Amino acid sequence: MTQNMGSVDRGIRIVVGLVLIALVFVGPQTMWGWIGIIPLATALIGWCPTYSLIGVKTSK
Repeated sequence: MTQNMGSVDRGIRIVVGLVLIALVFVGPQTMWGWIGIIPLATALIGWCPTYSLIGVKTSK
């Protein structure tokens, strides 16, 4: 598992993940916000399984 995500990609995923998780507590308060764990986890690890499958690498 080598990193296949660049810093901009990781930053965007962290923001999107946190916003989605915040929706669980604020706003519509729906359980769908927990889906934000996926982009947050992939950003923290720096590896995206979908990128590996399709051969995309946004890191240097």
